[in-house]
Amino acid sequence: MERSFRYAPPQAPGLLKEQGSSPPQAPGLLKEQGPSARQAPGLLKEHGSYPPQAPGLLKEHGPSAPQAPGLLKEPGSSAPQAPGLLKEPGSSAPQAPELLKEHRPAELSILAGRRRVAARPDFLITVADTTNEHAAYRAMRHHEFVDRQGLFAHSDLDDTDEDPRTVVLVATLADGTIAGGVRVAPVRWPGSSDTEDIGWWFGSRLVVADPGHAAGIGPALVRAACAHIEQRGALRFDATVQDRYARMFRRLGWEDCGAGPVIAGQAHREMRWAIHRIQRTVDGTKAVLAEALAPFAEQDGGLGAAGFRGDDGVPLPGTDVIAACDAIIPSMIERDPEWAGWCSVLVNINDLSAMGARPIGLLDAVGAPTTSHLTRIIRGIADAARAWRTPVLGGHTQVGVPSALSVTALGTTGRPLRAGGGAVGDTVTLHADLGGSWRPGYHDRQWDSTSSRSSDELCAMAGHLAKVGPASAKDVSMAGIAGTLGMLAEASGTGAELDVTAVPRPSEASMGAWLTCFPGYAMLSADRPGRRADVPAPSTVSIVDCGRLTAEPGVRLRWPDGAVTVAVASTVTGLGVA
Repeated sequence: MERSFRYAPPQAPGLLKEQGSSPPQAPGLLKEQGPSARQAPGLLKEHGSYPPQAPGLLKEHGPSAPQAPGLLKEPGSSAPQAPGLLKEPGSSAPQAPELLKEHRPAELSILAGRRRVAARPDFLITVADTTNEHAAYRAMRHHEFVDRQGLFAHSDLDDTDEDPRTVVLVATLADGTIAGGVRVAPVRWPGSSDTEDIGWWFGSRLVVADPGHAAGIGPALVRAACAHIEQRGALRFDATVQDRYARMFRRLGWEDCGAGPVIAGQAHREMRWAIHRIQRTVDGTKAVLAEALAPFAEQDGGLGAAGFRGDDGVPLPGTDVIAACDAIIPSMIERDPEWAGWCSVLVNINDLSAMGARPIGLLDAVGAPTTSHLTRIIRGIADAARAWRTPVLGGHTQVGVPSALSVTALGTTGRPLRAGGGAVGDTVTLHADLGGSWRPGYHDRQWDSTSSRSSDELCAMAGHLAKVGPASAKDVSMAGIAGTLGMLAEASGTGAELDVTAVPRPSEASMGAWLTCFPGYAMLSADRPGRRADVPAPSTVSIVDCGRLTAEPGVRLRWPDGAVTVAVASTVTGLGVA
């Protein structure tokens, strides 16, 4: 279902509308007495008429309040907006995502008291899906770029208009008139196929009919375009804009990447919208580890032997045994107990595989509210244990309690692999099973490549890295491919770079989703260039060199035009070198 962006009462989902004209609160915010606007989380409301500030913003001098990144300040508006929201002039409250609401009462200015502002037209931004909408958009383009500006001699139509992947967003007024539009599409580069989409998109042909009577539509279309391409799994979004509009884009949060082409005497700028999908995934899964685990690190032998800190498993001192332990989140256990049971074994077997260990047994700890729910969890664990030919040796089981599940796996190896064995200049290799599909209910988050495999296939994949014997290895966890690579690099005291075009992925997965999801079976390894062992690989595994370890911390993406963008700004866990 395509999204639309519409003016509507400015309530965020799940919020209680207060009586009167005061705007809604973001979840968890305390309502201040009086008519003042609500605050963003964690902000202190000042006495008086000052509007709220978004977290981390520095108040600017002058009569207007600061804006959150990526927003264009409308004339006469003093309150900031959350990223991606359209603020109409005269409105002092932030809006919920996708809502574009006209708010007409005069607002309270910081220094000058009340100001009267003109009402703006109500409009709806949608994906153009009719012939009439496309025709109206193209007619506006021709009038603006051919007839009025003379940027093109006869027509501004090009190959992008013929690309079936191109999406046109249009702004429609209440009477059905198309008042503006913009198109977005995947970038084609030399050597790419007509259907290839590596997560690099561009926007172009932004046009607004009669700008003097449709102010706000242009910025709204830009914000809607940013939201749309992120929803499509893009990791890079570029635009070439005329110099006179570059300031608007900068105020919307775009990065100015330098001078662009000169077209019919009009100078242009290259602009880029920063997409933080990978960083958000890392921050939401691994960033708290160093602080949370600090008490363990203070103990002798805490967090494992030297060289194995931050690894997928840990060698038990004085033995050849590797132990690994993982828990499954309660919501997943409650929603899909058999799948939770299966995954509790899968993630532990993957941990042992990344350490080069052969699994010998499992221990489980299971809690469930009812006997029937417990039975479903156990069924999933048992099915997976049989599939990987690894018995459940024992554990703990309890019923009549909230859902809980963790599994410990034991394996053996005389030569454990470690994440911290990499060095600057090493080649990064992805070993992944691209078969399967998105798990129902977990689209773009969990790729199920294992439940349809035979025991022979699963066991062959489990023993694969032990045969390769790389200098460094790690299994891809909930931090995704990019985040897990950042963890491997951090343990090795390096940074990393991924060549986007080289990363193997299923055709069903966007690049953004594939680099941030749990992929079922996927391992990352790093070794000196040309030293990866040439051993027979399981037929189910794709093995591709797709990056390198670098001296600069963090993870970066290298694109086919040579540009490099930041995916992870610094270390992932804070645990440091292994």
